[in-house]
Amino acid sequence: MQPGPHNAITDVPGILVGQVERVDAPYLTGTTVVHVPTTAVAGVDVRGGAPGTRETDLLSPVNSNGGVNAIVLTGGSAFGLDTAGSVMRWLEERGEGVRVGQGEYDVVPIVPTAVIFDLGRRGDFKARPEPSWGADAIAAATDGPVALGNHGAGTGARARSLKGGVGSASVRLDDGTTVGALVIVNAAGSTVDADGNLYGARFGIGAEFSHLRTPVEPPPPAVPGRNLIPGPPMNTVIAVVATDVPLDKAATKRMAIVAHDGLARAIDPIHTLVDGDSIFALSTRIADDDRPRLSVTDPLALGQLETVYAAGARTLSRAIVHAMLNAESVETPGGTIPSYQDAYPSAFPS
Repeated sequence: MQPGPHNAITDVPGILVGQVERVDAPYLTGTTVVHVPTTAVAGVDVRGGAPGTRETDLLSPVNSNGGVNAIVLTGGSAFGLDTAGSVMRWLEERGEGVRVGQGEYDVVPIVPTAVIFDLGRRGDFKARPEPSWGADAIAAATDGPVALGNHGAGTGARARSLKGGVGSASVRLDDGTTVGALVIVNAAGSTVDADGNLYGARFGIGAEFSHLRTPVEPPPPAVPGRNLIPGPPMNTVIAVVATDVPLDKAATKRMAIVAHDGLARAIDPIHTLVDGDSIFALSTRIADDDRPRLSVTDPLALGQLETVYAAGARTLSRAIVHAMLNAESVETPGGTIPSYQDAYPSAFPS
């Protein structure tokens, strides 16, 4: 096994990613869109105690929807859900969606969405994603490298006392199939252990994280009033895992379920009452691919399914590490949110 060419979710055929962000004060937020032009079978598993989502019921294996056109991950808490509307309009203008009439544009695009809480990170609760940011992000989507760290929905993200962000990773399995993950790390829990080591780094492939060392610095103190509101902090880790292995809806749902293991291995604690942790899973459709979709009820498919699921969870853990390694420190009214690199410089020996 080895990472794909970009070591990103865009290594999965059929997956495009676009991002927009705004960082001029008082803004510190953004939007990330995963576009699937040929559609994909999708599943979702929500485990956090404070989720913000849209169109997730459609993805249940007992419901009739066959696939999705895009997934939106965004800042702005529940206000950010408005970005999905502009993504739908962008797709409608191109005839992408569930066909509901005879006309070329008689479609209803399917765009499930999940949000993180990043309101007020620079002091102004109204400095949040505009509805048009979704369309801007999908218009910029490509199958190339994914910008990591302080980009897209990860722009205002944080993980306990450290700056969080967007991360991505991929793996090519021995049979030639690909599994990828994209994550927005905005956790109440920590991505580092008591010694300052990143929990997820042990899942690196080859020399991926071999340059890291156990740091000697003490952990950075938590910033008082980290969200600039009274009461407990509000957070959330949201992610997409994807594969080009053909899965049916139930098998794709199971992929999302197992992928939460990847969160638990890289963040502690996870799935708290102030997190809205949600993971989407996608099985892309490849042109001229007439292979039957794998089902969890087929005993002959179980071995391949377990291989894909395990790869998805480990790839998600690796994506979390890449988010933390690429995040950059930011100044806020509540103080500096340090990046992992700035908080633990000795983890990166020259």
